[in-house]
Amino acid sequence: MKQLSNIANKIHGQPMFQVLEKVQALEREGRDILHFELGEPDFDTPKNIVDVAINALRGGVTHYTSSLGLHDFREVARNATKKSRGFLPDISQVLVTPGANAIIYYTIKCIVSPGEEVIIPNPGFPTYFSAVAACGAKAVSVRLRPEKKFALQAEDVEAVVSDKTKLLIINTPSNPTGSVMSEDEIRAVYEVAKRYDLYVLSDEIYSRLIYSPDRHFFSISSFDACKERTIVINGFSKAFAMTGWRLGCAIGPSHVIEKMGLLNETIVSCVPPFIQQAGIEAIVGDQSKVREMACEYHNRSTILAEGLNGIHGIDCPTPAGAIYVFPDIRDTGMTSAEFADFALYTAGVAVCPGTSFGEYGEGFVRFSSVNSIDNIKLAVSRLRVSLSNCK
Repeated sequence: MKQLSNIANKIHGQPMFQVLEKVQALEREGRDILHFELGEPDFDTPKNIVDVAINALRGGVTHYTSSLGLHDFREVARNATKKSRGFLPDISQVLVTPGANAIIYYTIKCIVSPGEEVIIPNPGFPTYFSAVAACGAKAVSVRLRPEKKFALQAEDVEAVVSDKTKLLIINTPSNPTGSVMSEDEIRAVYEVAKRYDLYVLSDEIYSRLIYSPDRHFFSISSFDACKERTIVINGFSKAFAMTGWRLGCAIGPSHVIEKMGLLNETIVSCVPPFIQQAGIEAIVGDQSKVREMACEYHNRSTILAEGLNGIHGIDCPTPAGAIYVFPDIRDTGMTSAEFADFALYTAGVAVCPGTSFGEYGEGFVRFSSVNSIDNIKLAVSRLRVSLSNCK
């Protein structure tokens, strides 16, 4: 049998799902495992959103639509961008995609040629690395430093720019660290991108989930209104508890969005129109449940961080946003992988090793905070007892 392509052998997917496979194997054996490995909201999609989709299905909204997205959806996305980011994009700058993950691949594929470089925050979301590999490009890591609260620093970006650099990825609020960049930090990074004429892919999937009183949402797209170099990733999975719906939205320069739309058309044809109608309701409909979920995520993240800080050997900053905590576990004497295995097999708590998010995640682990407060307290108790017993 002939070998697979070189690129196929470089694709690694998302390690979080590989952890889930181990967890499910243990659960089939009867083990009781507490899940903190996936960023999967435990809330159901708000009823008003579900009802719109059901009514659309019953009304026959089940046919093909434009590969760029429903006109009404794109208009709503434009207006939401004006409200949240301060500029009104042209409709030609808006693309609807099957989930936000697709935007990462589409952007890299349409901007970066094989052999060119993409600067990626490290630790960072695994799809960045896998998508770069899938496109035959080279990932260049820029280290996120704990002493800077894991916020991307302009000087660190500039230090790794080369004549092959084509694209810079930023992510704030961050997965896995929960950090939120300040407006000044974002402005400084944009100046580097402008100076070296780089495209910027800004992952803003957690933009509605910022908790720190000294941070507010600010998008790097504000500097060029997505007309020159910035492409914004947004989606519905986290803030609206719509992970299974697979609905994302990209805002970018028209010439880039045009090509991304053709790629979308080539691969998936279009996003189902009844799902897009549900997305419209998510944006313009009743927001009370969305606000309630955000408040609960904040509360859970705080309780989880405080609980972990009460365990000897663990230092866990309270996240400024997103749905994760990223504790430092180096004083336990274990590597990230060893701690994750210990937590799973000894304490029955599933977490992701920091190295799932890049080599600079060593010494840290990621807990997703989208679990009940009772389970958070139980997980902390199990870890405290297990670590105490292993001394």
